Amino acid sequence: MTNLKTNSEITWCPGCPNHMILEAVKQTITRSKIDQKQFAITTDIGCHAKMFDYLNLSGIYCLHGRAIPTAIGMKLGNPNLKVLAFAGDGAAYAEGIAHFIHAFKYNADMTLILHDNQSFSLTTGQPTPTSQQGYESKASPLGTQDKPFNPIKLALASNATFIARTNAKDIPHMISTFSKAIAHKGFSFVEVIQDCLIFNLDANNKDKLMYKIKDNSDKKIAEKLADQFNYNSKSGKIPLGIIYKSDEKSLAEKWPQLKKLLNSKTNWQQK
Repeated sequence: MTNLKTNSEITWCPGCPNHMILEAVKQTITRSKIDQKQFAITTDIGCHAKMFDYLNLSGIYCLHGRAIPTAIGMKLGNPNLKVLAFAGDGAAYAEGIAHFIHAFKYNADMTLILHDNQSFSLTTGQPTPTSQQGYESKASPLGTQDKPFNPIKLALASNATFIARTNAKDIPHMISTFSKAIAHKGFSFVEVIQDCLIFNLDANNKDKLMYKIKDNSDKKIAEKLADQFNYNSKSGKIPLGIIYKSDEKSLAEKWPQLKKLLNSKTNWQQK
């Protein structure tokens, strides 16, 4: 029986969408019928990272910006694991941006669940690379002057094989999206749009801009979908669903040593 609950006290703010993301992850794993011992997780630094405390799964709490390479290391050690990496928009798009880009190149069979609330909320709301122009914080009292960059377009330019977006307020859609991401043979990037109840309130309540799309495998269509939301608050439409998916060799399939472990369902210790 799957038992994903821990004894750790949940200390997220009451009403924080992280509660819903946690529930969606639990239900996704439970419905997958995969032994929970086959899952492993990494978490970065940020509010999202408390997932490590609240999920009864093996894993590693990582340095800031290092959840992705640590997860890839797990796949190198045991390509049979179902690895989930959790990161925030600050951790992945700022400190961890180089790892984010190269993860698409390596195409390790793992899933990145990225919590994007457009602020460094754990450390009192500094702007991140996706914060909208004009966002005022203690770190930017005159307002953020730079345009936010578009991680979906960056993922497409980096030869991603799976890009998806979902809404933290929609548990059924998250479960569906996470399930497809885990089933994909390659690096799956899922951006979860979420509100923060304390910081960058102007970026909240974008639900009216969101609409759901059918699973897409056409890169030209994906590029048009990526252009619809520029991460400036309340600007443009926000497509939710599988923005792009393609079938390419995963990291383990590229290397005979890893492919052998994959086929024999073993790891280096058992070899």
